Amino acid sequence: MRISRRSLIRSAGVASVGLLTPGLSRLAQAATKTPRTERSGAADAGAWRTFEITTKVSVLKPNGVTRVWVPVVMPNALPFQKSFSNTIGTVGGTGTMDSDADSWLAIAYGEFPAGVAPVMTVTSRVSTRPYFVDLNLPGSAPPLSESERAYYLRATKLQPTDGVVRDTALRITKGATTDVEKSRAIYEWIVENTFRNPKTKGCGLGDIRFMLESGDLGGKCADLNALFVGLSRAAGVPARHAYGIRVAKSELGYKSLGPATENITHAQHCRAEVFLSGYGWVPMDPADVRKVVLEEPPGNLKLDDETVVKARKRLFGSWEMNWIAYNFANDIALPGEADATLPFLMYTQGETGGAKLDPYDQEHFEYEITAKEISA
Repeated sequence: MRISRRSLIRSAGVASVGLLTPGLSRLAQAATKTPRTERSGAADAGAWRTFEITTKVSVLKPNGVTRVWVPVVMPNALPFQKSFSNTIGTVGGTGTMDSDADSWLAIAYGEFPAGVAPVMTVTSRVSTRPYFVDLNLPGSAPPLSESERAYYLRATKLQPTDGVVRDTALRITKGATTDVEKSRAIYEWIVENTFRNPKTKGCGLGDIRFMLESGDLGGKCADLNALFVGLSRAAGVPARHAYGIRVAKSELGYKSLGPATENITHAQHCRAEVFLSGYGWVPMDPADVRKVVLEEPPGNLKLDDETVVKARKRLFGSWEMNWIAYNFANDIALPGEADATLPFLMYTQGETGGAKLDPYDQEHFEYEITAKEISA
């Protein structure tokens, strides 16, 4: 996916770019003044909370021209989230903000010439509220358009919808006659058959064909929830993967489902949604059920443990919004790059002298992400 709409904003030296200030990105302004309407039957389940998220990036050993890409909060209004601003500050370089409407993708992009010690700071303000859809009540949400439905049923490089993926989806959903029944069957299958692997780097890769062909159903959220999205699409249920980060501790008693401090550098987490006829977009997170199984004290809980049963029930149809969504994007060509080589964008990316930097290598590519709750 190539970025299709670039906001023409740059910063030089020590400067800041405000995405939602007058005269800047028309896409971002439209998202604030006349938000795109999401088709959802979400209940008004709680008050809005506002967070400020700051990412500070330093390339410690630059070797020529250096480029940095930071995922930022999507500039769109959703039932569970609304963005107020994304700003960029650079030292010795320039910064731009790029957005894509289809995937709700926003990227802060910094470029630094050779001889500069690159430093980039990105700050976002966003409000969230609990997200819940009651599937026991009649739904009245309008359907997706034909183009939207096709978009959310499409195959991606690591989430195909044919072969073993389609065969598995049809086997899991055999006998299911509604989208709700299909989604429930896939959700329960993932909870029963996958596992969270603590040795998986980052949040995983999401190569679901490999997972199903090899029988290795372990991983983290980018693997397990990608499996949910791919199987849903293969079964004919529109679905999307929401890539983001946890910003506060869980207020529902789950120690494993939120950061303990304001430092959220390693708190990336992705979730899933399915579009269910009559209900609109419905939140799902089977990967977090497996996280509760593995990590909730005292650890390695059984599926019939009361804590797991509670999480399993809750995460089919609701999200606790101590988390923010960056985007729904897959197969991404970063600004300044020609090929769509990135399967998803949830971690800060960088390169220097034409060589990619490992987002998990803090010795050469240092960044810190903090989040604090503020008054709106």
